[in-house]
Parts: sequence; C-alpha cells; structure tokens
Amino acid sequence: MAEAVRWKISDGVMVVTVENPPVNALDHAARQGLLAAVDAAQAPEVKAIVITGAGSSVFAVGEEIAAASASDRVPLLADVLDRIETCGKLVVAALNGQALGGGLELALACHTRIALATARVGFPEVKLGLLPGAGGTQRTSRLCGAAEALKLMLDGAPIDAATAMAMGLLDGVVEEDLLDRAVILARMLINEGKPPSLTRDRREGFRDPQTYAAAIAAARAVERDSRLPAPERIIACVEAAILLPFEAGMAFERAAAEDLETSKPAAGLRHAARAEARAARIPEAGATPRPVGHAGVIGGGVMGSGIATALLGAGLRVTLVEVDEEALARGLSRIDDLHERAVARGQLSDTAREGEWARLAGATAIESLRSADIAIEAVPEDEALEAGIFRDLDRVMRPGAILATNTSCLDIDDLARVTSRPADVVGLRFFSPVQAMPLIEVVAGAQTAPEVVTTGFELARQLRKFAVRVRGGDGFIGDRIFSACGAAADFMLEDGATPAAVDRVMRDFGFPLGPYQVADMAGLDIAWARRQRLADSRDPSARYVAIGDRLCEAGRFGRKTGAGYYRYGEGSRMGAEDPAVTRIIEAERAAKGIVARNFDYDEIRDRCLYAMVNEGAKILSEGVALRPSDIDLVMLMGYGYPRLRGGPMKTADMIGLLAIRNRLRDWAGDEPFWTPSALLDEMIKEGRSFDDMNAD
Repeated sequence: MAEAVRWKISDGVMVVTVENPPVNALDHAARQGLLAAVDAAQAPEVKAIVITGAGSSVFAVGEEIAAASASDRVPLLADVLDRIETCGKLVVAALNGQALGGGLELALACHTRIALATARVGFPEVKLGLLPGAGGTQRTSRLCGAAEALKLMLDGAPIDAATAMAMGLLDGVVEEDLLDRAVILARMLINEGKPPSLTRDRREGFRDPQTYAAAIAAARAVERDSRLPAPERIIACVEAAILLPFEAGMAFERAAAEDLETSKPAAGLRHAARAEARAARIPEAGATPRPVGHAGVIGGGVMGSGIATALLGAGLRVTLVEVDEEALARGLSRIDDLHERAVARGQLSDTAREGEWARLAGATAIESLRSADIAIEAVPEDEALEAGIFRDLDRVMRPGAILATNTSCLDIDDLARVTSRPADVVGLRFFSPVQAMPLIEVVAGAQTAPEVVTTGFELARQLRKFAVRVRGGDGFIGDRIFSACGAAADFMLEDGATPAAVDRVMRDFGFPLGPYQVADMAGLDIAWARRQRLADSRDPSARYVAIGDRLCEAGRFGRKTGAGYYRYGEGSRMGAEDPAVTRIIEAERAAKGIVARNFDYDEIRDRCLYAMVNEGAKILSEGVALRPSDIDLVMLMGYGYPRLRGGPMKTADMIGLLAIRNRLRDWAGDEPFWTPSALLDEMIKEGRSFDDMNAD
C-alpha cells in the first residue's frame, strides 16, 4: 500500500501522496492505500488531510476497466471516495498536474480544491464508451450545473485550471508552491472552525432549475442521432443529479456505468485506445531516430502538396520538386490553397502561414535535394517512374539521408534494389486528404535500417499522426483489406445487389461512406489504371468483375466528372442513383449469364466484413502486420471503420471466429475467393482470439 500511497503528518495536517507511476493510476493498490490513509487520519492529532500526486505532471487518473479483475475492483473507487468525503476531517485536493477521469472524481470528493496553473482536468470516459462512474456526474453537476457538466463529459477533452475554476470545479489556482499553499489553506480552514463543506451537499449548480432542464433538453437534441450509448447515459445521470437525492443519484450512475462497461461499443472503443498505445511497440523501438530538419517532396499533386504542407506545419524546411515550372507552379498553388483554408478555419494564423511559406522552396531539379535529410516520393503509382526517381535520389542525396516513398502498392524492396543504400529506403504511406487523416503506414523493407523505421515513427509524432509498422508487400495493410471488401461488394453487384444497397448497409454499420461512394470520391480512373497495369499478372482463373472498367470506358470517373457509380449534380457530394449504371451492370450480368438474386441487409454486411477479416488473417500469417490491433488501427484511422466496433479483427472476436470461418466455407463452395485463411483454422483449434495475439 505504501508503494502506491504514502502519507506524512506534520502539525495536524496529513499530506497524502498518490505515488503510483507512471500516471498515478487509481488501481487496486492506490485505492487500498487511500483507505488506509483515511483510517490513519482518524487519529486525534490529525485535523486535516491534503491529497496530492507524486511528480510534476499528474495528480491522478482512473484505472482502465479492462486492467482490473473482478476481485481487484473491490474496493470500488466510488466507495473509496465516499469514505474520503465523509471521513469527518477537512480534505484539500492539491492538483499538481492532470486530473483525469477517476483522478478528477477524487478531487471532487475532497472538500476544497486548488491546482497549479499548469494543471488540466477532464472526463475522457465518453471516448471509451463509458461515463464517470464514481460520482463524477453527480458531484460535477452540483458544482457547476448541467450545461458545464455536460460539456466537460460529452466533449471528453481536458480543460485548463483557469477554466475549471471559472466553472466552479476549483477553489484556487496558484503559480507555484502548491503543496505549501495547500497546507496553509488547510490550517486556515481548520482555524475557522467550520465543518467541511461536502460536495454532495453543494447546490450551486441547481440554483436555476429551468436553465438546468434546458441544458438537458439541448444536449439530448444534439446527441439524438449518436451511435454511441455513453452520451445518452451521461445526460440521464446529469438529469438524475437534480431529480434524485445524492445516494439515489449515485445508484443511478453506478447502474448506468455498469451497463456501459459490459457493452460492445465500450469494448470496441477501449480496444481502439489500446491499439493506439500498442502501435509504438515495434522491434526497432530502441534505435535512435535520425535527425530530420530538411525534407524534400517529389511530386506536387494532391498527395505531394498535402505531405509538404504537413511537413511545413511540423516546423521542417521543405523543398518541393516537380518535373517542370508549370507543374511546380500548380503544386505550390495547392500548398497556398491549403494554407488559405487553414487560415479561414482559424487553424493557422497569418503570421504562422508566412513563416511556413518562408521555409518552402520549389525546384525542378532533383539535385536541389543534396542537403535534405529525407526525400519523400509522391508521384503517380508507376513502377518504372518511381524506380527512376529512386536511382536519381541515390545519386544526389548525401550519405545517411532517407529515401522514402508514399506508394500504396509497389514493393519497397524492388525500389530499394535500384539503389546502393537499401538500408535507407522506407515507405511512408500517407492517407488522403493528408491534412485530415491521422495515420501513416511506416513500411519496412527487408533491409531497412532500424533507425530509419524509428525515424518514420518520430516524423509521424512531429506531424501529430499515428504510425503503424508494416512489412513491405503489395497493398500493405489498408489497401489490401479495403480491396478485399471492394471485391466482395463487386461480386454482390454482379450477382444482383445495387451500389446504393451496398453503400446503405455499410453506412448503417458505421462507415461514413459506402465503398462505391468512396470509389467515386477517389476517382474510378485511378483504380482502373492500376488494374490495367496488373492485368498480365492477374490469375486468369480468378473471378474478375469489369463493371468499374465499363464505367470508366463510358467516361464516368466519379465526382470529378459528375458521374461514376452515381450521378452528381452541380455542387452535389452524395450523388443520386443513375439508370445508366443499372444498364451497365445488367449488361455485364447478361454477358456472363448471371441471373440476379436478392441480397438482404445481413448478407451484404457479412460478406463485406468477413472479406476484411479473412484478408486481415492472411496479412497476419504473412507477417505484414505485427499484430491484429495494428490492422484495426489502420482501418479505423485510414478507412473510416467505425471506432465503436474496434476494427475488423476486434469485430471478428466479438462475433466469434468459428461462425465467421464456417460462413466463409459455405461461400467458398461457390467462389474460391472466400476460402478461409489457414490462420483462422489454427486459431479456432487452439481456442485463441485475435486479441490474444496482441500480447499486451
């Protein structure tokens, strides 16, 4: 207990310190330690208690639900906080740093709260599909009312100490000497002789019941269409705070918290959060990244200009290289346009924009990258073109500089082989639009040096993006899985489904757009060109759906031409069903002698989902991904997979691998595409789940 919580008594004040590195989590040992401290504080010589956190950055945070076994959940944090609040001694919280989740609930159970100006407080539980379940909804509402309480809990973002004080959550903010000031405050309050003011008895937030009720109604109106269960339950708990006595409100909150803890959305959201933390655990983690201050970007198209803009935003010096002055002017104009949009949205000041522009240079000669620390190739996907660029980079760049490619499909090792420095070659696959997508696939070739891989991760950190390590191969993680989903959808399209039906089901599943809407947005001609390049290597016995080819032959390239799988009017983004597409699909069916059949909602969903799961299993068996959660993270952040479902591999665990494998076998009788990965059979025999492979 003393290892997680320690205390010292001096002149009537017991200073209790939560010392549970690295983040002072209120786990089983910490909760037991707090109870022991409160018991010790019942000694007559103790007049007040000051609770603080060890270190300079964290007061305390709550324990992750999944980290505690059933036996370790007792004592419940709510019971510990009840004991602190009603212990009969004055309790002051001294917030030396972040107080998040259960850490903020601990502070709220104290009678007075002061914090360093640098401290931040918040309830991030909603992001995990949960709610503050140790009195957070009840005590916060009493202090600051429904509107402020709901904003704090539904946003899930931390706020600074000054804002928290203005809301009524804190009683004081200091710049320095926090602990000394907290002890002085405790002694002053003791000398006043007043009994402690229990937060459960406070009523400031209830002064205007009509405003309180209006805030509840407004929050319900905003969250009415939310797919997440937590917001609705948080709103109900805040409403219960004003309608029920404190103990009844606590029971209501506890029941809601327990329901959410066992829900599938909460399991999916917790898995997603763990996947984010886990992705940085890579074999090369101990290697020191190479310094990067000057980056070159070859290609000023949509991707290249987006990458260059992101690098500028991270403080790097950037040289954009294009084939000629005209192409360079277009690329620089795209960067200028991205800057203008950022300024218009308030994301970039005029001064910052000018600073970024001053660090940007344009060139038409590859020799301009002689002093660059890294060059990122972002030209159209063409093996000969990219190989030529890598030969040139190998020739002109200094020793130790990194040669990177943004390719989504070419083999990294093939590009590395055309250079004399394969150890310096890496894939940095950005997702479009670069400014909005928070993911980079760091693709390691067979000879990529460990420090080159860690440099990719460090660069992603500087860009405020997540990185996932991938082994080289066609399509890496994301494109392979999304292509498998697309193939499953295409088979259904040819067999009787419609683009609108498939898209509707996948949107209902939680994707922001269906696969055919995504295809129209990306441009059908891009995928068509790739299919043409790969035509000679395609297995002639494999089923090939040519509907997309026929649309392109008809000049339907998607949104940019006003027609693809859908027709787009002036300014239209969603598109409308088009009889011309139906005729093209029907002609393809007739040419193959296919009699259309109906596909119901469940079959459309399952075929698309199970294709992703099966391809993910193949990716794991090939060693392209380190772990299932990395696959999930790529699909969550790069392809809009619904976060509350955790990603395709987590969804598979929740459905059950046996059910998925058996369904795949059924479909494989008609189409070899559906043959289950051998890994699924192996896992089922051994009774393992994908989560077991994540090895926390």
